Amino acid sequence: MNEAKIAGFFAALRERFLAFLVRVSPTERQRLLALTVISGALCGLAAVAFHRGIGVAEGLLIRRAMSAPGPTWIYWTILTPTLGGLFAGLAVQYWTPGAVGSGIPQVKAAYALRAGHVSGRDAFGKFVLGIVQVGSGASLGREGPTVQICAGISSWLARLASLSRQNQRRLAAVGVAAGIAAAFNAPIAAVTFTLEEIIGDLDQTMLSGVIVAAAIAAATERGILGQHPVFEIQRTYTQGPALSLLSYALLGVLAAVASVAFTDSLIGLRGWFKRFTAAPKWSHPAIGGAATGLLAVIALLWLKQGGIPGVGYETLGLALSGSLPVKVLLGLCVLKGAATVFSYSSGGVGGIFAPGLFIGAMLGGAVGYLDVAVLHHPPEVIGAFALVGMGAAFAGIIRAPMTSVLIIFEMTGSYGLILPLMIANMIAYVLARHWRHQTAYEALLEQDGIVLPHGKPVVEGKEAIAGEVAP
Repeated sequence: MNEAKIAGFFAALRERFLAFLVRVSPTERQRLLALTVISGALCGLAAVAFHRGIGVAEGLLIRRAMSAPGPTWIYWTILTPTLGGLFAGLAVQYWTPGAVGSGIPQVKAAYALRAGHVSGRDAFGKFVLGIVQVGSGASLGREGPTVQICAGISSWLARLASLSRQNQRRLAAVGVAAGIAAAFNAPIAAVTFTLEEIIGDLDQTMLSGVIVAAAIAAATERGILGQHPVFEIQRTYTQGPALSLLSYALLGVLAAVASVAFTDSLIGLRGWFKRFTAAPKWSHPAIGGAATGLLAVIALLWLKQGGIPGVGYETLGLALSGSLPVKVLLGLCVLKGAATVFSYSSGGVGGIFAPGLFIGAMLGGAVGYLDVAVLHHPPEVIGAFALVGMGAAFAGIIRAPMTSVLIIFEMTGSYGLILPLMIANMIAYVLARHWRHQTAYEALLEQDGIVLPHGKPVVEGKEAIAGEVAP
């Protein structure tokens, strides 16, 4: 009886909301515009809450574990991400299976196969579990989950307003753009990412909605957190001597190698976990968490540096300033890559955007040291190479070449490396695509038996029934 009353209450609330929308915006096109504005603002608020939640959780969990007194910090650093993974594994198994992984593949499948329908439960589960698992030390990012959370918000609004299936799909793309804009404080890159990675084909209505939502979400995020890029670059980087372009080209090649190795390792280990039946599936994220904690301990004992657990942006900022030794850069590049592969492939909740940027920055800084040693360029270029390495690794892993250039500019506020960034990014993108034609997200979906149609989404009435969507 109580459940019936609750259902009736929400049904009445929905009818009132729909009646209000019809009064203020009689046509569906007008309602779509109104919902685009509302979605942009709500997604900006949700992204800020999610990122703040991860920051608070990191302070209470993994950072406290790593600073525990005496030798106990070793045990706590391993145990904390293990428990976080165990909690996430149980929740994914018995509460919200669609919250597993980064969120980008889920949204791609929803857009292409289900008219943009993203489950509200999965979006809420991603919010809660992302905070817990990343905050407890999983080597995963916050950006992919933000996309699923925001796509879930926009999808819920579309269903609440009874939009047509075509406009529901359009509003899902709006949520993606708003999520990326708020996650990276990068509205322009949000538009290009949505076009490259989610839509592929678009109409004028969709493009205008994506732009409006990205701008509103970024404005909301900046209004709360302030007008500043994600990374504060203390010095202005420039291209430097023309001969350094050879080093940037080498960085593009190495970034392609690292990208393919990272993606292949991710897919391979995830396949192994799918076949691993000696332990129940809900315990797999705990195994990944234990491996991540062990790698974090190795980094602290060997390199005297953090950055392995969690998002790692603080350590990434040190690389961009050129203040990390080459041994630390190379060590963190390998350890972060391994930790992310374990955290993600075991069924963790979190994305690969931030780890990809981290790996690229460490690799770029190491190439910067090589440039200084061989070509005798000033040491200041090391930070510039780290910055370019971020974009090159992003291009190789995510396969969004336009976004990979723009997102670095907007995240750092540094525009003096346009030519090196374009050279390294395009080399990394072309070689990675040549060596592994299938993108990481497509491979993850295919591993779960879901093949996306290339080009336009599936037409009305022919949407495939997608089962469990890849993380």
